[in-house]
Amino acid sequence: MPNHVVVIGSINVDAILHIQRLPKPGETMEMDAFSQAAGGKGANQAVAAARSGAKTSFIGRVGDDANAAFMRGELAKNQIDTEYVTTTIGTQTGQAYILLQASGQNSIIIQHGANFALKADDVQQAANLIQSADFVVAELETPLAATTEAFKIAKAASKVTILNPAPAQKDLPLSLLKNVDLITPNETESELITGIPVTDESGMRASVAYYHELGIRGVIITLGSKGAFISLDGQATIVPAFKVKAVDTTAAGDTFIGALASVLQTDLKNIVEAATYASMASSFTVQKLGAFPSIPIGDEVRAALSKSRK
Repeated sequence: MPNHVVVIGSINVDAILHIQRLPKPGETMEMDAFSQAAGGKGANQAVAAARSGAKTSFIGRVGDDANAAFMRGELAKNQIDTEYVTTTIGTQTGQAYILLQASGQNSIIIQHGANFALKADDVQQAANLIQSADFVVAELETPLAATTEAFKIAKAASKVTILNPAPAQKDLPLSLLKNVDLITPNETESELITGIPVTDESGMRASVAYYHELGIRGVIITLGSKGAFISLDGQATIVPAFKVKAVDTTAAGDTFIGALASVLQTDLKNIVEAATYASMASSFTVQKLGAFPSIPIGDEVRAALSKSRK
């Protein structure tokens, strides 16, 4: 049976500004091109899970604009259950403005829109859905109260919770963290949360110790092109990244999370193998433009993994 993954999170339309480099203060410069794509950290993670074979459901909000119909359609195309995607009247669907440099690196400005209308009440109405899941996944582009309630319901039902703390916030509430099974920051997010620079292995080990002391069983610190540092049950390892030419890093981290949740066992015992799969999935994502358009399907990832082992 495939994993059932429930994602609580953001739904955005990405406006992508293709530029050679970031402008300097006071500088005016031309863009090379402009494009739009479906995105949002939560939606990206859901699509990545669905394309890797997970039964996937979504809890979130859209506005009452044309972008809402577009995003509902895109989620439906990926066979994602949207029963608990609610419309917020008089509000725009979330948007992200992505400054995509020629190097493939990006800077992102978020307009939360309807995403920030998500409430604990919305989550409570979806309690039966959460209780039926194998994994409940959330990030921080929607209000903390909704995520905290979702994880409370999940843990009471002995479901596995995965928190992607992005965009990073200091002083995350203990009411949330006490119900987190696996946390997945990148190195800059982790430093903001813990105050510990992740520049070498000693920093990585100090960082994961911080999370474990909070009661979080599993930690994955993603390190971009350097891979991912994993700590679980007293064992730590680095899963290397697959070397590819990056065109656009948008949704790479989200692909990692969704792909991971699709193949992870609920006891987390295959976390290294699952992270290796997720790393390969991310390597596909950075080779194409946009969020949804760049996320691979599971067969592609598995074939590439098989080839890499020969």
